[in-house]
Amino acid sequence: MSTTKTPGAEQGSHSNYRRSLGTIALTATGLGSIIGSGWLFGAERAAAIAGPAAIIAWIIGALVALTIALTYSELGAMFPKAGGMVRYGQYSHGSLAGYLAAWANWIAIVSVIPGEATASVQYMSSWDYGWAHALYDGKELTGTGVGLASILLVFYFFLNWFAISLFAKTNTAITVFKVVVPVLTASALMLAHFDTSNIAHRGGFTPNGWSSVFTAVAVSGIVWAYNGFQSPLNLAAEARNPGKSLPKAVVSSIIIALVIYVALQVAFLMAVPGDKLGASGWAGLGYNSPLADLAVTWGLNWLALLLYADAFVSPSGTGMIYAATTSRMIHGVQENGHLPGVFGKVDKKTGVPRPALLLNLAIAFLFLAVFRGWGSLAEIVSVATVISYITGPVAVMALRRLSPDLTRPVKLRAMPVIAPIAMVFGSLVLYWGRWPLTGKVILIMAVGLPVWAWYEIGKPLSQGRKPWADLLPHLKAGAWMVAYLLVMAAVSYMGGKEFGGKGYLPEGWDLALVVVIGLAFYYWGVRSAWRNPSLVQVEAELHAADEARVADAAGEAEGAKAPVGA
Repeated sequence: MSTTKTPGAEQGSHSNYRRSLGTIALTATGLGSIIGSGWLFGAERAAAIAGPAAIIAWIIGALVALTIALTYSELGAMFPKAGGMVRYGQYSHGSLAGYLAAWANWIAIVSVIPGEATASVQYMSSWDYGWAHALYDGKELTGTGVGLASILLVFYFFLNWFAISLFAKTNTAITVFKVVVPVLTASALMLAHFDTSNIAHRGGFTPNGWSSVFTAVAVSGIVWAYNGFQSPLNLAAEARNPGKSLPKAVVSSIIIALVIYVALQVAFLMAVPGDKLGASGWAGLGYNSPLADLAVTWGLNWLALLLYADAFVSPSGTGMIYAATTSRMIHGVQENGHLPGVFGKVDKKTGVPRPALLLNLAIAFLFLAVFRGWGSLAEIVSVATVISYITGPVAVMALRRLSPDLTRPVKLRAMPVIAPIAMVFGSLVLYWGRWPLTGKVILIMAVGLPVWAWYEIGKPLSQGRKPWADLLPHLKAGAWMVAYLLVMAAVSYMGGKEFGGKGYLPEGWDLALVVVIGLAFYYWGVRSAWRNPSLVQVEAELHAADEARVADAAGEAEGAKAPVGA
């Protein structure tokens, strides 16, 4: 099967990575990924969908991200490899489920890079210059805007081209700035104008019902924002002490971001002038640069200038991080056996997978050409992200059954409860994404299958081999994921009208059905996992690494006992 590689090949490629990232650098990476363009646009977009109840949407989003992140933290600490998020499904279920999970994850992450560049240019369009206004037409970037965003993509690319140490130093400094500015923005807007009547007299706390709160979680950029928690996991091969630093970085980044995002949402809701909430209410909001426009409205010109500057710093910092992490994901997909060998090469001098960086740059240009607005990209990214989430809860418990003796630096006693809850949360958010968006993104998942079919069927046949006997267990183990996507698409289509469906399922019962589906497929997925070649290989690598560490420790202890001058 193409999904197996010699341990020496993989270990050789990974030896070129530099284990130079500590807890602070990894936390900065997670927080820097979460606080990108989402904080510049998310408050307005969430308010337009859910009104003041957008505050609850951010809290729900953090809870979803946290439960799912806990499952991935155990996996990331177990398998400290580059591009970790694209590997876990391969280890637990083989090539089909592993490929689908990797494809969904990569689509979700690589499309963030042009999204961040788009956000910067969209904010620039509010500058008081004619050429700036010509960058954005109110719905999407113009040709000039796309050109400027393309320059930013190249900038992200070159910051990652030279060395991981340069990335770490640059990112930590940028992240400090990215945290300070949102906190300052929320504080300044609250002090300048805090109108509680925006809640009392504009349709109340939930002007569009609770279904709008759930939809806001899925499509307003909230899932997009919190998805940054996985960036430290994708850099696991470069973590100095992954067992301790990865879970700390993941959990800390989500909690810090939650506090910042809730403060920004409250500040935005209270700072919107009452005359902007006319007949259409919150749904009528249409700012090009939401927070900067509010700062100008209330005479905070210094804040507006700071926000215009940060509109480059925050998205650029996040774009830079995702350019780094997606290149490691490509490396992981290649080592899973589903890309040409060139994308597994890591530059020995810099520790950077340069061919993977080039591929991601090309794909980022493609996304920028097709999806020119931040909102359209946010929707695609959010739903694809949720699809990629479902592998973690299943894989973590499946691997506890298949490989109970593997070293687990992070092992939560409550994981048997957390994992199914995470699966249910992921299924609900996917449903809340609304039809037909859910169907479109599930279709995008199918677009990647020909690549899988070539490496698993076409290539072996072209070499005169018959892959069917080897492929059958991979198909059986991955069937749950294919069936899950088809069933969720059908439920989304037939679901409540408040979630874009045909209304065949009664309100409330549709959510209950999604919960049952999530649990059913969770248990199917856990039971269908098997000891596939990728798992056997990685077990051998990890056992060898453990033995080497024990031998090194014994050698150091023996050396300490030796007489001086011996």
